[in-house]
Amino acid sequence: MAKDYFVHESSFVDEPCEIGEGTKIWHFSHVMSNSRIGKRCNIGQNVVISPGVRIGDNVKIQNNVSVYTGVVLEDDVFCGPSMVFTNVINPRSHVPRKDEYQDTLVKRGASIGANATVVCGRTVGRYAFIGAGAVVTRDVPDYALVVGNPARIAGWVCFCGIKLDLSRNPSEGATATCSACSRRYRFVGDSLQELD
Repeated sequence: MAKDYFVHESSFVDEPCEIGEGTKIWHFSHVMSNSRIGKRCNIGQNVVISPGVRIGDNVKIQNNVSVYTGVVLEDDVFCGPSMVFTNVINPRSHVPRKDEYQDTLVKRGASIGANATVVCGRTVGRYAFIGAGAVVTRDVPDYALVVGNPARIAGWVCFCGIKLDLSRNPSEGATATCSACSRRYRFVGDSLQELD
């Protein structure tokens, strides 16, 4: 039976694993056993997908990214070149800690910029935007734009990725409309919500 996905001849795919229709795995990458990759994903050059990793549909993982055990990437996530996930808080070469892996969840539509680091045990919210080089040490709210080390909220972004005209700490009920796609948002509690 013909495969309905592409794997470059220089890459390795260990069995068993699931790879969805239309996915492309490029040069020198390694997909390890018991991982699951959704449909229409693009896995760049020199990417490692560790055992048990879950990746949704239409995920883009750029060159030189390692997605470690415990990481879940929901649909439409973007991982920029050479960004980093971790899976242990206090690694030591001489102390085995495989039983201490912490889960990391990157929710639907989030983008992680080049060379950013996401420390394990964190959740990156829906459609959040992690700036290039940022170091994420705490959970990131939906639609938040975070930058720096440690990453701090610098603003809020639309579903389409355009920065919204909102302060870093908007007041309850503050609203914004995207200048590019006209989606509307309201700040409720400490989170941004899209209006129907």
